[in-house]
Amino acid sequence: MADATTQHSYEEILMNPIICVASIIAARLAVGLASIRLDVGQGTTVAQAVEGIIIENRKFGELLKTQKNYKKKTIEQLEKTEAPLRKFEIEEDLFRVNSYFKINQENLNLINSIYTTLEQLENYKNEAIDFEQPRVINQVR
Repeated sequence: MADATTQHSYEEILMNPIICVASIIAARLAVGLASIRLDVGQGTTVAQAVEGIIIENRKFGELLKTQKNYKKKTIEQLEKTEAPLRKFEIEEDLFRVNSYFKINQENLNLINSIYTTLEQLENYKNEAIDFEQPRVINQVR
């Protein structure tokens, strides 16, 4: 009889619309809460993954910023180094030009000196001819 009573009470419960609706709502609530719990767990996992990505992006951004700073400092150092180098190159060019000018000036002075010496030799030769010419003419006569 217990089985008949139990079956009868199930039938009563199933036939009562309020109990039926309440049990459906309770079942859906239970499934919903379970799925929310799963969703919260998945959401937490996704949130942690996103947080990890954000942290990695920040670290990458910091690395890029550091790299840009190093690049900027390197360029500044190169520019500082280039200025004395350019100055040295200009001084070297000026020295070279001055050296060429001095060499050309010395060559010109040497040419002038040789020309003067040749003129003097020409004058000595003419004086010797003028001095010796009457004596040679007298000897020939």
